[in-house]
Order: sequence, then structure tokens, then C-alpha cells
Amino acid sequence: MPEPAPRPRDLSPAETGFVRQRPVAWLNPGLLAGTAVRVLLAYLFGGYLDKRELQAALPDRAFDHSAADELWFDYTADVGDGFDATFSVASLLARPELMLEDGRLLPRGSLLVLGGDQVYPTASSPAYENRWKGPFRAALPDLAVDTPSLYALPGNHDWYDGLTAFLRLFAQGDTIGGWRTRQARSYFALQLPHRWWLLAVDIQLSSYIDEPQLDYFRRVAERLTPEDRIVLVPAQPSWAKTHERPDAYDSVDYFIRTVIEPTGARIPLLLAGDMHHYARYAGTGPDGRGRQLVTCGGGGAYLVGTDHLPDAVAVPPEETIARRHSTPQRYELAAAYPSQGASRRLGWQVFARLPRLNAGFVGLLGLVQTLLMLAFVTSHDDWITPATVTGVAAVLAGTAVFTLVLGVRTRKHMIAAVAHAVPHVALAAGGAAVWSALPLSELPNPWATLLAFVVYGPVIGLLDSWMVCVYLLVARYVDVNVNELYAGLGIEDHKSFLRFHIGRDGSLTMYPVAVERVAHRWRADPDGAPGSPWIVPADPLHATLAEPPVLVDGSRGGAE
Repeated sequence: MPEPAPRPRDLSPAETGFVRQRPVAWLNPGLLAGTAVRVLLAYLFGGYLDKRELQAALPDRAFDHSAADELWFDYTADVGDGFDATFSVASLLARPELMLEDGRLLPRGSLLVLGGDQVYPTASSPAYENRWKGPFRAALPDLAVDTPSLYALPGNHDWYDGLTAFLRLFAQGDTIGGWRTRQARSYFALQLPHRWWLLAVDIQLSSYIDEPQLDYFRRVAERLTPEDRIVLVPAQPSWAKTHERPDAYDSVDYFIRTVIEPTGARIPLLLAGDMHHYARYAGTGPDGRGRQLVTCGGGGAYLVGTDHLPDAVAVPPEETIARRHSTPQRYELAAAYPSQGASRRLGWQVFARLPRLNAGFVGLLGLVQTLLMLAFVTSHDDWITPATVTGVAAVLAGTAVFTLVLGVRTRKHMIAAVAHAVPHVALAAGGAAVWSALPLSELPNPWATLLAFVVYGPVIGLLDSWMVCVYLLVARYVDVNVNELYAGLGIEDHKSFLRFHIGRDGSLTMYPVAVERVAHRWRADPDGAPGSPWIVPADPLHATLAEPPVLVDGSRGGAE
């Protein structure tokens, strides 16, 4: 066992080896533009960036963790954002025992599965180092006899560089502090005790599953029998998206039909991240013996509320146009964290949080509004001029990008884009009338124009940001721009991860751990015991359960 790394004496990058990061300001104009470009490029050229076929040359083994009579393992996803939230979750995952507020003790998992989006906003070696690797190394800094194995599945943010940085970090068999990576590909199969398996499938950017990956899982499937039970882990909870995209579940359904079902093995649990909350749908499943569809993307990224989730989903949906598909099964929403009511209440904080956390966005709105106001003022009574037409077109283009490029492109999204533009143009026209009535507008140029940007711009930018807030609050009721509402809120609290227990009787129990409040004040712990976190919160972190423990599947005797 190597010598423990020197413990940092303070929180400086020179001591910790990484730079603590603030949460990503998702409505920052530069980031918004970059995100739109990345989504467009991924849509147009994603196939050219797909490295999955090249992974056929890499080792294709399944990983055996089946020797023990019982096993604890952990799952989290959507980590690698701001330090406070990411490290709060990482430090709880790293504790040898996690004490919940009800006094229950949960041992640390022998495995940690990361379900996607290990870094934000885009993948690169420095981003991984500062937003994921550094915090997780600081949470569990030293190898030990019981050091956990770590496996990671890429999400869309991991894919934006073609998976280059992801494979270098997670597929080299390296250790990251006290976590040991083992996989060689971006997908993997884990053999667990009592004939449980965990299969993690890389769907790239919601594309088809590549043939080398299918071959890998077909070889794994040769070892499956009707006595086996599977936890299937895709990178996205496609079951929660079928009400808008009937084809969202097609790849998962194809995988189940062609790889798993011929073996007779059961799938009691589908598990994914990507949506930044905890939600569980439950139903009888195709075999009538129960299936859970669980989303848990609360590992560190901004919270996305659960208020927009449908009360029930059918997968595959009746509307799918796939010529071959499974018989649709209905699943009811059984639990959500935060609750749908709490999520709606959190949404109203957007009026205060969006302007405060996204000053660049407010500045951009102020600039656009000032330019459009000046176009109206200088047009006098003829409001249809090249300047006003250009300004209105720019506003419409902006709302279209905001609504269509960053969201699903359906008819209601197109209507929302136009409806969103109208009040912005009306605000500029009203602002022109107000500005024209002020004495400042009578000053000679360039003073009048300069004062318009200095005095009018900040005020109208704030007012226009509140108009965006109103739009987001209304749009969420038709499931449009929900992600942008919560990105603007930038709520770091209400984190979640899952701790699983395979019992000696073969049962699988899921403990959905909730962290109501993340820590924001930290200190170095230079005198801590070997293996303990380098950094500790100034105030205690508390963990509870988002809902009572969920029996995913009973004992082997009861499951047969």
C-alpha cells in the first residue's frame, strides 16, 4: 500500500492540488451561446465524434464482485459542478459509515457507480481535475484494504469532447485518491452477489447503441439465466421523456428485447441520472413481478424540480413508431425529491436568484433592450425601419435559440418562442415612450445615448430579466424550458444519491439518501486520520432519506 499523500495545511490550490470552482452560471451569455453551439454540433456531427467503435480493441471483461454474501454499493450522477455541492456529496459517499438523521447507519459502498455528467459545462482535463477529480480525491484521499472500486458511465457533457478526457481519466485503471478505477471502456458489466448484475449502457448523445458495445453485452448475456436479476443503467431516464419524444426509449427497449429478454433474466430496476432530482416510477413490469424506474441525478449539479414530471408513464409509449417494440407497460410516480409542491414553491425564488446569479445575462438583456429602445426612439412615428426590424428580429432569434435549441423542438416550443418575444418587444416600445418623456433624452449626443446605456440599461435589464422569470414560471406548466428555469435558479441544495444493499438472502434494497442543505464553509484538516477527508465542513452535514427504503426485489426464494 503506498504512503498516504501529504495532507493540505490550508485550502489553497498549492496545498489541495486543485482550484475550488463556483457553480456554473448557466445563463451567462457566453455559456449560453457555447451550449447552443455544442448542442448543434453534437446534433450535426455527433456520429463523427463517436469513439465507441474504436473501443472494440480495448479489454472487454466483465467485473466480478460476487464473492461476498452481501454487498453495499453506491450510485450518484451529475457531479462535477460547484465545489460546495460536489464535495458535500463526495464526502458523504466517502464516510466509512453514513449516519442518517433517524440514527440508521449505512456502511460505505464497496462500489461507486457514477451515472453520467461527471463534469460541467464541458469535458476537458482541467475541468475534470478541478470539478471532479480534485474534490473526490480530497474526500477519500488514501488507498486502503477496503478501498472502493469506481465505475463511470459518460453523459452528454462527458461526450462534448468526443470522450477523450473521460477515457483518460476513468478507463486507465488508475487510482484517484482512495477510489480505484477498473473499467477499460465507456460501458461495463458488474457481476454482483446472488446472481445480481449491473449493466451500464453508453447511449452516446441519445444515439443508437454501437455494434461493439452490443457484442460486449451479448457475450455477458451468455452467462445470464432466468435466475439472474439485472440493474440496467443507461445515461438518461428516457422513460421520463417519452411524453414529448416517443422515440426516447427506443434504444433501451431494443437493448432489453434483443440482449436481455432472450436469456430469461429479469430487470427489476432501471436507473439513470441526467435529470437533477430523485424520482421513482413503479409498476408491475412486463413479467408482472415488479419493476422500478429510478432517476437520481442529485450528485452536485443545480437542482431541477420534479413539478413537471408526469404522474404516470408508459414505456415504450403507445406513440412509438418503432416497428418492433415491447408491449407498453404503465408505471406510476411513486416518489419524488424534492416533492412536486416543494419544487413549485422553489420556482418562485427565480425573481431574486436569476438576476443575482446571472449578472451577465441581465447585462445582455439590458444591452439588447437599450439598443431596441433607441431604435424605436430614433424612428419617431415610423416604427417600421431597418433598425427596428433588425432589433425585433434579434429578439425573436434570441427567444428561438433559448426555447428551441436548448429544448425539444415541437410545435408548442415554437409557439412559446414567439410568445416569449412579444413582451420583450413591448417592453422596449414602452421603454422608448418613457425615455422620450425624460429630460435626459433631450441632451445632445453622444451624452443622451451614453446615459441611455449607463442609466436606462441596468434598470431595463433587471426589469427584462424579471420578464424572463415570468415566462419561465408560465412555460414550466406546459413543460417548456423547465431546465432553464432551474438553471437560472442555480439551487445547490436538495442533493441526493443512492446506497444499495444486496442482503445475504439475495434481496436488493435501495436507500435514497437526501441532503437538504449542502455546506458552504470549509476548513482544511491537516491533522486528520489517514484516509479521512482533507477538507471538512465548518458546520455538520446532515443526511436523511428521500423516502423509506425501497425493496427493489426480494430474496432469491421469493423472486423465483
